[in-house]
Amino acid sequence: MAIAIDFGTSNTVITRWNPVTQQPETINLPGLSIQQNLNPSLIPSLVYVEQATQDKVLVGQQVRDRGLDIKSDSRFFRSFKRGIGANIPGFLPELDGENITFEQVGTWFLTKIISELARTEGGLDSLVLTVPVDSFETYRYWLGNVCQALPVEQVRMLDEPTAAALGYGLAEQENLLVIDFGGGTLDLSLVCLDKNPQANIKPVGFLLKWGNKSLAEDSQQKVKTARVLAKSGQNLGGTDIDNWIVDYFAKTQKLPINSLTTRLAERLKIQLSTQDRASEFFFDNETFESYEMELNRKGLEELLKENGFFDRLHDAMMTLLQQARRQGIELNDINAVLLVGGSVQLHAVQTWVNQYFEPEKIRFERPFEAIAQGALQITQGMEIKDYLYHSYGVRYWDRRNQRHSWQPIVKAGQAYPMTQPVELVLGASVENQPSIELILGELGTDTGSTEVYFDGDRLITRNIKCLTTPVKPLNDKEGARKIAQLSPPGFPGSDRIKILFQVDDKCCLRITVEDLLTNDTLVENQLVAQLK
Repeated sequence: MAIAIDFGTSNTVITRWNPVTQQPETINLPGLSIQQNLNPSLIPSLVYVEQATQDKVLVGQQVRDRGLDIKSDSRFFRSFKRGIGANIPGFLPELDGENITFEQVGTWFLTKIISELARTEGGLDSLVLTVPVDSFETYRYWLGNVCQALPVEQVRMLDEPTAAALGYGLAEQENLLVIDFGGGTLDLSLVCLDKNPQANIKPVGFLLKWGNKSLAEDSQQKVKTARVLAKSGQNLGGTDIDNWIVDYFAKTQKLPINSLTTRLAERLKIQLSTQDRASEFFFDNETFESYEMELNRKGLEELLKENGFFDRLHDAMMTLLQQARRQGIELNDINAVLLVGGSVQLHAVQTWVNQYFEPEKIRFERPFEAIAQGALQITQGMEIKDYLYHSYGVRYWDRRNQRHSWQPIVKAGQAYPMTQPVELVLGASVENQPSIELILGELGTDTGSTEVYFDGDRLITRNIKCLTTPVKPLNDKEGARKIAQLSPPGFPGSDRIKILFQVDDKCCLRITVEDLLTNDTLVENQLVAQLK
């Protein structure tokens, strides 16, 4: 059984491949999915920890059915996806004598869902998980670790916008712009679907776990390819809008900031997707006062402007279009615009998109299902041709500024597998140097970084300006920095080793190290890190 999971900040969607109809279909998990006549079926991305030491948790609709999502309780977690892989200052809760991390909460959530899937589906053969474009390796590394413990033969990872392009099932050889705007992230991706692939191409995607064979090897369908031409992302989502609405009512009506008012703010936002005015009733159990939370579309758009919402949308679009122009693609060359994610239902977002594109090019009829259903395509003979979203470099000592800095080695936009390795020559820095160490890192953009922090019980993200490039080290730990043992020892003043950097078809960064003094190969094709 082939399954795809779109793990979202607010909601999660699960689809399976129906071998009879040869079409994807959305799965409803009784007890975990929202029990309403909704199309599609959604699982709220919520966790309540009953007993941390015994891994006893409630997830999805189970949390709402017991009213645990509207209480201020340290055992309740929402929007936890945003904290996975992030360095969060401040206090993380201790439950039942254990320090709780967002990685642990995410693991509980996915493990319970997948365990329930395996039980109801009679086992899982192939699983595809989707990820935001603008995610560092720590998030993907965490996801890979979760998958290794699962009873699934094959696990793949795919960018959410690319999956959405496949999920809409549009004609091949078109330039498709996917605007994926969910609860936690805004991702833009320009994707081209090809119909003339090379023969005997195995559909690999981005592999996390590989069994004895690929299900796609048994498929009778022709292998197609999806090429990612440009992409950009922002840590901006519907959760931020909910928080801004809560802050507005806290300022104007002195409402408390808690789980209940946040939930009511989310309802207001959803109502304003289909109507011009919305209202919710709030009763304060402590003061016994009642309030009417009322907001119209114009008021919401003013809130969005005050918080720099449209500026950030514009920045993301400009970044993507600049990348597209380097590929020879102008705005008018984009054939269709696909809107996915709950936040694209906002009238303000659709109005913003209409500033760039004609209405007949814009599609938004499948905001929730497109990603999960499209992800299933790589289990049915679809190869993904992608490139690296981040740059990767080595750390060095900047003598002029008296601080460590980073030299890019493999730059963002590099297609993989690489046809030619990148070469770096190093020498010893001290007398009788026995070995050479090298710290590699994933380089973010130098225009700013994202700060993740707590405001009360809310997890907040915001963009901050920075003068240095944000970096996520890949091997800065004991035993991982050493790349070459020198025999005889090295001496300053001459080049000693040559390093060849290569990214293979599995998106793995590998190095080969040659000793220039002895002509020996010290390290050959050694894995350093799994990239994306």
